[in-house]
Amino acid sequence: MLSTLSKRLSSSLSNGVLRAVVPACSISSTPKNLSVRRRRKIPLVEVQAPPTAQEAVNNILYNTPIPSNEPVKRHVLNCLVTNEPGVLSRVSGILAGRGFNIDSLVVAKTEVPDLSRMTIVIKGQSDSIEQCRRQVEDLVPVWAVLDYTNTKVIERELLLIKVSTIPPHVSNDLLGDSDDNKEKSSGISPLLDSSLQRNALTALSNQFGAKIIDISNESLLIQLSAKSERIDSFIKLLRPYGIIEASRSGMMAMPRTPVDGIYEEVEEDDEDDEPAMDVSALPPS
Repeated sequence: MLSTLSKRLSSSLSNGVLRAVVPACSISSTPKNLSVRRRRKIPLVEVQAPPTAQEAVNNILYNTPIPSNEPVKRHVLNCLVTNEPGVLSRVSGILAGRGFNIDSLVVAKTEVPDLSRMTIVIKGQSDSIEQCRRQVEDLVPVWAVLDYTNTKVIERELLLIKVSTIPPHVSNDLLGDSDDNKEKSSGISPLLDSSLQRNALTALSNQFGAKIIDISNESLLIQLSAKSERIDSFIKLLRPYGIIEASRSGMMAMPRTPVDGIYEEVEEDDEDDEPAMDVSALPPS
């Protein structure tokens, strides 16, 4: 090999031409890492054929949850929220979006300036209420949502109702209604009739533990703080006397304090210390 190269070099020098000896292997001018290679594009996700009608129906039936057989019951939710604008609308929006009708909603400040308590009464199935409770609890301004449905609680609602002290037949006489179909006068003075109705309303209020906070010649303003069912019964009994207007605050709830770590079993009928109403003891209206 060396002798061959020396001979070629000597012959080149003798001819006056210097030729570069190039190795047999050729060197590419473009580096391998810069060479552009065309690759065949392969899709990342394999395209599947659309399902048949039978497969689509089976898939929908499989993924559809079975309807719950739980009965619809009344639930009481107690929410501890931050005292800031817009919290009430966001909570009520979630309940309305799930199709719940709010029976009662009360929100007010607590002993902490930055904290408000919200009491919500809704009706629905337990599983749906639990999903709604978790969704409300995920809101940023909401600290906690407690379900008082199966808890011993004290429920109270405030009622302000204005009832007329003028009997219907007296008001018809004052309005000049002298038709035969109208109720005729009792034959006594209108002032005595009004006094009898006022006494009947006072006795009925005392039976329910209500207070008369305003009185006039034509009406009484009665205040009652009790359970929602008791307020409904009170309004039903006042309806024949003539209700002018009524306002209810909505239900507020607070759990009972346990005795030695155990909640005392209290019957629903014995929760209120107020005596039951005896309709026969009421004066005639």
